[in-house]
Amino acid sequence: MKQNRLLLKNVQRKYNNENILIEGNRFAMLNAPDDTPADEVVDCTGLAILPAFYNAHNHAAMTLLRGYADDMPLQEWLNDHIWPYEATLKSEDYTQGSYLACLEMIKTGTVFFNDMYFDIERTIDVVNEMGMRAAIGLTMMDFLPKEAIEANFKFLENWSDPSGGRIQLAICPHAIYTVSKELFIRCADVARSNGVKLHFHLSESRQEVNDCIAAHGMSPVKLLHEWGVLGPNCIAAHVVHVDDDDVKILADTGVTVAHCPCSNMKLGSGHFRDRLMIEHGVRVAIGTDGCSSNNNLSMQEEMKFAALLAKSNSGPEVLPKKTVFTWATENGAKAFDLNAGFVEEGRLADAVLIDTNNERMVPCHHFVSNWIYSADSSCIHSVLCDGRFIMRNGHVDGEQEIIARFKHHILNR
Repeated sequence: MKQNRLLLKNVQRKYNNENILIEGNRFAMLNAPDDTPADEVVDCTGLAILPAFYNAHNHAAMTLLRGYADDMPLQEWLNDHIWPYEATLKSEDYTQGSYLACLEMIKTGTVFFNDMYFDIERTIDVVNEMGMRAAIGLTMMDFLPKEAIEANFKFLENWSDPSGGRIQLAICPHAIYTVSKELFIRCADVARSNGVKLHFHLSESRQEVNDCIAAHGMSPVKLLHEWGVLGPNCIAAHVVHVDDDDVKILADTGVTVAHCPCSNMKLGSGHFRDRLMIEHGVRVAIGTDGCSSNNNLSMQEEMKFAALLAKSNSGPEVLPKKTVFTWATENGAKAFDLNAGFVEEGRLADAVLIDTNNERMVPCHHFVSNWIYSADSSCIHSVLCDGRFIMRNGHVDGEQEIIARFKHHILNR
């Protein structure tokens, strides 16, 4: 079967203007000749290309709860507001919430997200339709009906990706305070045997850590290590309250940490141990968390806050621009075994095209510096995922209909 060939002409890459050929879903040739045959040629004069974002921790349909509960600590926020609201949600809520989340992520340069929520078949359908990538989580919690837990495991057994490679599943035991030892270990065993990721919250709040020490005599990281859960297929979200020994365990076991700076700040969860993570060689990626605790899904904003928080807490030299950019792109892709996160021949063709004439990108002493510290989503001209445009010249197909449907649904639910 012939693969579609897309030629991006005169696009800026690392300060040079090049022609970039995309064949199928891969970057096929950098610095291609002007007369390279292609099915479509796009003039990219005035645009620069960078890797797209990979959101390592999200609850996509929580767009439904944007601004619903603010200004309170995690446990009060969860117990008194979020979980009671979620108990009222129906399938159509998850559908409309996922559409809005995907639209927002695309418009802000994200092509992949690692999701932990409910009614996953709806989310899978939306992701497939919107042309994104995702790891869709089978959420496990003790208070879910036993039938729902078993249905999740059965869903994994019968899984077939409708997208042709853009969607994967993950198993998501929510956290040590909502999942028993038996269920957590079962989730870990099933994830390993099926070659999927294990995604969970870890050491997010001081209360979580104190309660764990009181109950088990050790930190949440040490407890999961003792249970044999931790390994290179694990994505641990937040990981704020950790000591040197905890971080060494995470490094030694190959866990990827999903850092969520905006959510951590909004919930007052504490200060991420940037310097310690870097010193021990932990792979860190970046996530937005859900819209109820952020309250947006902009990975560009997360990069900036991650860098500024690190400098505020540990000194101006901590978390330099190249590192935080890697966290938001390359590390997120690697964590989910995606051959992406770079604009290089043979890599998956995921990218953002940035307007170099946008006022936030001028002057340009260092392009990535501008991208992290001064840019916002207004600088994004187009977004490519898997070799095709999912946003072109600021427009996503169906975007006005998505917003109108969502607003109508919220008013009438």
